[in-house]
Amino acid sequence: MLFRLCSFLVASCLFAAAPLHAAKKKLNAPAFKGAIVVDAATGESVIEQNPDEVNPPASVTKLMTFLVVEDRIRSGNITLQTPVTVTAEDSRIGGTQVWLKEGEVFPVEELLYALLIQSANDAASALARTAAGSREAFVQMMNARAKELGMTHTTFRSPHGLPPSTRKLSESDLTTPRDLAILSRELLMKTDILRYTSVKTRAFRADSPQKVIMNNHNHLLGKVNGVDGLKTGFTNGAGFCLAATAQRNGRRIIAVVVGSPDRKTRDLQVGELIERGFAALSPLPPGAVTPGIGPVPSTSPIGPSGPISAAPSSANSSSPIAAPAPAPTPNDEPVSVTFPGTKKK
Repeated sequence: MLFRLCSFLVASCLFAAAPLHAAKKKLNAPAFKGAIVVDAATGESVIEQNPDEVNPPASVTKLMTFLVVEDRIRSGNITLQTPVTVTAEDSRIGGTQVWLKEGEVFPVEELLYALLIQSANDAASALARTAAGSREAFVQMMNARAKELGMTHTTFRSPHGLPPSTRKLSESDLTTPRDLAILSRELLMKTDILRYTSVKTRAFRADSPQKVIMNNHNHLLGKVNGVDGLKTGFTNGAGFCLAATAQRNGRRIIAVVVGSPDRKTRDLQVGELIERGFAALSPLPPGAVTPGIGPVPSTSPIGPSGPISAAPSSANSSSPIAAPAPAPTPNDEPVSVTFPGTKKK
């Protein structure tokens, strides 16, 4: 164990010391399949390594789920307070969830918090069905939006990012670091996604005996200066993925990594990409506007987030549920990470 830890630290140091080339800087011997860092103000790539590598995004898929729901809100088809009734199908999705029960009713807004903090697959399913009438119609909207944004190497097949029953990568949601950066920039420019992704802890069913304490899976929050979003993801086929964003001194960058071999490596390397990204930024051209700059809360009070009309609780479910954090779940997982120069909490 000590030998493995030392080897990892040495590898991290080598990564941090790797030289950057001129223009669009690249990384030497990275421990991921693909990565990109983009200036959020201009969309310009400042660092990249295999940025067009096609890979399943796992739960990072939920960024497009959020965007399509926001589109439906802006068009007036639904509102943040639209009641969402949980179906049996929603409750059986599996993977990371907030354990929705058939017949429960929640407002869209609360399910959006569950989608982006807890990475809840059951919330993704319920939102997709409510926003579009069916999962299939919602996925069509996802792909239409991707095409509109110029995400040329992206195909969505689900609102949550779980692998298909066949476990064939070719039948999974597929995208690239560059396409995820395009999506992230659109979200920062056109939506209030930071309102959700900057929240570290929040309760779901706050007034219920079956309360779930949701802890954000993005452990760069509070660990890397300026990070306030966006979304993590994991499946065995996808590896460990992360689309992150940070703001400092009136500038914002987006850093995306896909296919990292483990959680700590992914988070450490994204943290390093963020540092290098800010250092590599060019001066802003006249008139450029940086999206998502402004005060963003780092936490949200635990509650209120109860259902509009909750199903009766069972006699053996009277204690709060803490979101579990043991072995990796099918498409996302929280983990504690200590970054260099910080104390483990």
